[in-house]
Amino acid sequence: MTDTVVRKAIVTGASTGIGAVYARKLAKRGYDLVAVARNAARLEANAREIREETGRAVEVIVSDLSKSTEVTKLAQRVTEDSTIAFLVNNAGVSSYGGMLQNTLADAESLIAVNVTAPTLLSIAAAKAFVARGGGAVVNISSITSFAPEMFDGAYSGSKNYLLNLTVSLAGSTKDAGVRFQVVLPGPIDTEMWARARVPESVIPRSKIMSPEDLVEAAFVGFDRGEVVTLPAVADENVWTSYEAARQALRPYLAAGQPAPRYRALSRT
Repeated sequence: MTDTVVRKAIVTGASTGIGAVYARKLAKRGYDLVAVARNAARLEANAREIREETGRAVEVIVSDLSKSTEVTKLAQRVTEDSTIAFLVNNAGVSSYGGMLQNTLADAESLIAVNVTAPTLLSIAAAKAFVARGGGAVVNISSITSFAPEMFDGAYSGSKNYLLNLTVSLAGSTKDAGVRFQVVLPGPIDTEMWARARVPESVIPRSKIMSPEDLVEAAFVGFDRGEVVTLPAVADENVWTSYEAARQALRPYLAAGQPAPRYRALSRT
């Protein structure tokens, strides 16, 4: 018997780069698509290619996720459309130059797109997928999460936030058959990376991964059941050691009183 159940995947930032590749690969995995981005022309062009290549249905939603009303509408769609079973929170922005070289409006927009939008969409999806008995959410973070000294703190902080959010939601939904994965790319050959204008003396071209390779690796991690996927990290022990050290810190985080080194010296 032919499986006639329609499954849809929502991909944000789906007009180019990582999002466009995710959309195409999800279509090849049998999902119809809801492709979301700001640029209508490029979004429709990518949707047309996917339709022709895979035969899957692709709905286009032109949306600016820095606007709360647009995020609310998309979250409502996740909640109300029972055919949606996969969400990729890929849309993101970065600031060019450090925090002190950008405006407060730039910082506000970055937080809206990188933090507020994926938070609300992830929570909406988690609740909906738990009620439906299954589903998956992928949040696209960044290796800058681990290097706040080297990169803009607002951007790297927003990506570290996605790591925390995903790990937490993965733990609270796993018994309901819901999957959460956070993917932490290194430098990826996208328009965002090109606009950053990082000189080759800082990041050689040989260290910049293609979006195709990144998404393919992310799906390997997803199929392995990973919650945290680091496609560029060859030695898995590096991550497991980091995670073990983090877990080892937990028993010391609450003590009821200051540690001895923080107690004021007695005065005579």
